Amino acid sequence: MDWQTPEDSFPTDFITDAQLRALMGRPPISGGWRDGDPVGDRKFAAIGDLATEFGGEIPNVRIAYETFGELNERRDNAILVFHALTGDSHLVGSAGAGHPTDGWWAEIVGPGRPLDTDRFCIVAPNVLGGCQGSTGPASLSPEGREWGGSFPYLTIRDQVAATARFADELGIASFRAVIGGSMGGMHALEWGLTQRDRLDRLAVIAAPPVTTADQIGLNLVQLEAIRSDPSYRGGNYYDAPDGIGPTHGLATARRLALLNYRSNTELDERFGRAWQSAVSPLGGGGRFAVESYLDFHGNKFTRRFDAGSYVTLVQAMNSHDVGRGRGGVRAALSTLDLPTLVLGIPSDRLFTLEGQDEIARHTPGNLDGDRATRIDSPFGHDAFLIESERVGAQLARLLAA
Repeated sequence: MDWQTPEDSFPTDFITDAQLRALMGRPPISGGWRDGDPVGDRKFAAIGDLATEFGGEIPNVRIAYETFGELNERRDNAILVFHALTGDSHLVGSAGAGHPTDGWWAEIVGPGRPLDTDRFCIVAPNVLGGCQGSTGPASLSPEGREWGGSFPYLTIRDQVAATARFADELGIASFRAVIGGSMGGMHALEWGLTQRDRLDRLAVIAAPPVTTADQIGLNLVQLEAIRSDPSYRGGNYYDAPDGIGPTHGLATARRLALLNYRSNTELDERFGRAWQSAVSPLGGGGRFAVESYLDFHGNKFTRRFDAGSYVTLVQAMNSHDVGRGRGGVRAALSTLDLPTLVLGIPSDRLFTLEGQDEIARHTPGNLDGDRATRIDSPFGHDAFLIESERVGAQLARLLAA
């Protein structure tokens, strides 16, 4: 796109004055859900004490969750959905008391939709270590204060083990399908490998078989943005007043992540070199439109997420390697002989298509042989949240397999 003056046509994503006003005032010390906040649609399940893979222990673990549709008498119509890094259990429903955002998969889940709540009971837990009601760094430790920086290191396998205990608590022996996108796809893969007798079908969307060095490097920059914020205090910031938390570091981490969630071509087409207002950024103190976009969403994020949970979950993603202790990736994936949808997005620059192709190549039950199913979209990694019609069609195909 050619450089534009402010009088030329603007991208549709320019930040409005009303949006900026919504961010006025001090940000909360944590944007996560805390005890005493409105419960909203979430429910809670106590799963007892959990020993972690690398020697930690978390007592009295609680999992927050939501369900959509009714569990039948045989309890065999449930579908388990794992959320992405900054997602939660709120698949469907409006923002409001207890829920800072609208449901993130409302076009996929519901009556007559691909995950049909007239037929299935969709179960969506908030992952262990998250900040929307499940036990995490902002939860109270046995010492009577927030865990903070002492919260145990978690792996994807720890989180899946917690979810298996959660399913036991609900009395669900097996799921009709287990589905996850991005970080949730890591969880779905691990569920298929560790809980093989507890699912009939598997969907892995925009997720890799291992977290690569490139991805770990990108994660490091996000982690350091948070950990180097003086207000982070090694994760022990929960006693600070609102406005004094590690919001700058968390917002910066979010800005970097957003650049990897969308493709470079999509950002160029949306913003080009246009600027936000009549003041030029070329020496005049103005701002490029893409800068305002990233700043707005970074700052907005601090009002719905927790820095400690972000660090915990990104570190868990770094642990992801389906071949660890299993003879390698190929040996591990060769056990997945159930109907499996491996869905990739060619424009994804976070978890690239090569990773999904590797999963497909070694998974005997993959629906499309030795390659991942493709969804061509300009939206990059976020396409699994945006391209609802095409993602939904593939999920319906899996459920019919």
